[in-house]
Amino acid sequence: MSKLAEFKRLEAQLAEQLAALDNLKNDTELKREIEFESKLKALLDEYGLGLKTVINILDPGRTRTPLPAQKVQRRERTVKVYQNPHTNEVVETKGGNNKVLNAWKAKYGAAAVKSWIQ
Repeated sequence: MSKLAEFKRLEAQLAEQLAALDNLKNDTELKREIEFESKLKALLDEYGLGLKTVINILDPGRTRTPLPAQKVQRRERTVKVYQNPHTNEVVETKGGNNKVLNAWKAKYGAAAVKSWIQ
C-alpha cells in the first residue's frame, strides 16, 4: 500500500471518529452520566471514601474471594482384554493406542477387532 493511500485511509477513519465524537458530545444520556460521575466523585471526596468502600457498603457479598476450583478427577480407565481368534494372542490395554492392537485394526479392521473384547 502506498503512503498516499494509507494517509487517505487514516484521514477518513479520523473523520469518522470525529463525527462519532461530535454525536456523543450532543447526547443527553452521556451528559447525564458525566454529571452523575462528577457528583459521585464530589461526594466521595467530601466523605473521604473510596469507590471500593462504597461498593462494599452497598453490596457486601460481592467482594468475597471465590473458592478455589476443585480439581476434577477423571475416572480410571478399565483394562480391556482382546483375544485374536486367528492367532489366540491376548492383549490387555487401558487405551486404544496399543501397537499390537493398531496392527490388528490395520489388518482385520476396527469393527472386527472391537468384537474381540473379552
